[in-house]
Amino acid sequence: MAEKITAYRFDQLDETLSQLNKEDCAIMAGGTDVMVFHKSRRGVPPKIPKPIVFIDHLPELKQVYQNHQDLHIGACCTYSELLENPLIPQALKNAIQTIAAPAIRNRGTLGGNICNASPAGDTLPLLYVYNAKLLLRSINGDRIVEISDFIQGPRRVGRFQNEILAEIILPSNLEKEAYVVFEKVGNRNADAIAKVTFAGLIRIKDTRIEDVRFAFGAVGPTMVRSIENEKKLLGKTLPLKAADINQVVAAFDKIITPIDDQRSTAAYRKMVALNLLRYFLSRKQYQSD
Repeated sequence: MAEKITAYRFDQLDETLSQLNKEDCAIMAGGTDVMVFHKSRRGVPPKIPKPIVFIDHLPELKQVYQNHQDLHIGACCTYSELLENPLIPQALKNAIQTIAAPAIRNRGTLGGNICNASPAGDTLPLLYVYNAKLLLRSINGDRIVEISDFIQGPRRVGRFQNEILAEIILPSNLEKEAYVVFEKVGNRNADAIAKVTFAGLIRIKDTRIEDVRFAFGAVGPTMVRSIENEKKLLGKTLPLKAADINQVVAAFDKIITPIDDQRSTAAYRKMVALNLLRYFLSRKQYQSD
C-alpha cells in the first residue's frame, strides 16, 4: 500500500504562510523539479518526506507589474505565461523558450527554477546579470535578498522554513539601455538540460563601456560571475583590443570550474564557456546601438 502524503491547498496566501510557520513543508508550485527529485522506480509513487503545500493557484504569486523602475514578477508565473506578457524582457523570453517542451513550460515556474538552485538552471545567468532581487514573505513580513546571496549551492538556498519566494524584482528599463544576450549549449535547443549557459549585458555610452556583466551556468556549483573581472572593461573604448579581451578571458579561465558528468566533460564546458565570452566581447551588433 502506498504511503499517504499530507497535502495543503489554501485559498489565501496568509493561510499558506501560517501553515509554513507551524510545520516544515515541501512547497509545490509547478512540481516539475519536485517530482523528478523525489521520483522512485517505475510504477512506485514518489516519496516526499514532508507534507506538501501547493501554491501555484495563489493570485498574489502570479502578478507581473511595474513599480517605479522595477519589474515585479510573481514567483508562480509559469514560463508560458511569461512568454505572453509584454512586460517581460526579450532576453528572458529567449531563455524561457529553450526550457524543455511546451507541456513543461505550462507547469514550470520562474520561482521554482530559482528555488531548485540547479547550476544548469536556464533562467539563472540572466537573473544574475540583471542583478535580480528576491522578495521573500513570511508571517513576520517581507525581506529582499540578492539572487546571488539566495542561491548557495546545488539545491541549497537561503530560505527560512516559514518563508516563501513571492516575487522576483529586476530593473524594467534595463534592455532599453543595454545589449543583452543569452546562449544555451545542449544536445538540443530545448527539452534538454544545458551543458553550458551564458548571459551577457553591455551598455555603451559614446563608444565607451559604461556597464558590462557576464554570468555562466553549469560550470560551477552556482552561477559564475565576477564583478571584479567585469570592472576591468569599464571605460574601455570599442572595439575592444585583443589584449583587453584576452585579459578578461584569462581571468574567467581561473574561476570557471566545471565537472565531468553524463552530459559533458569539464574540458568541453570550460572551452565553450570561454569561447562564448570571447565571442560576446568581439560582437559588432552592440557597437552601433
